[in-house]
Amino acid sequence: MPRIYATQAQYETYTGQSAPADIAARLGHASRFLDSEVFRLCWYRVDGDGYPSHARVREAFADAVCAQAQWWAATGDELGTAGLWGSVKIGSVALSGASGGTDGAAQGRRVADAALEALRGPDLTPDVFRLGELVQC
Repeated sequence: MPRIYATQAQYETYTGQSAPADIAARLGHASRFLDSEVFRLCWYRVDGDGYPSHARVREAFADAVCAQAQWWAATGDELGTAGLWGSVKIGSVALSGASGGTDGAAQGRRVADAALEALRGPDLTPDVFRLGELVQC
């Protein structure tokens, strides 16, 4: 069973807003996405279920998941498809080049800036968490 790192209550505390009706699914998607794109590339200790064992790391993961879910809700683009095409025509199929964000690059599915900020907090000292560092024993 996939790990879900944040609850509805944590989302509401993080955003200061009531959670949408489908918040459980959104937090699950955000958790799986961040697991595959960020968390698996970090060093931290885990408990028997694979969750971070340190309270500050658990809180940072919850904040990151909430930030990702909030960003997807704000952009309306959880699948990352909005930034992929500049124009599309269905009859006789006509696709145009990738549209982009402010930097001109196609957005696609990406990690929200606020999610990464949650993982760069000063309370996440190197003895409990290292962003982007894999260690094999």
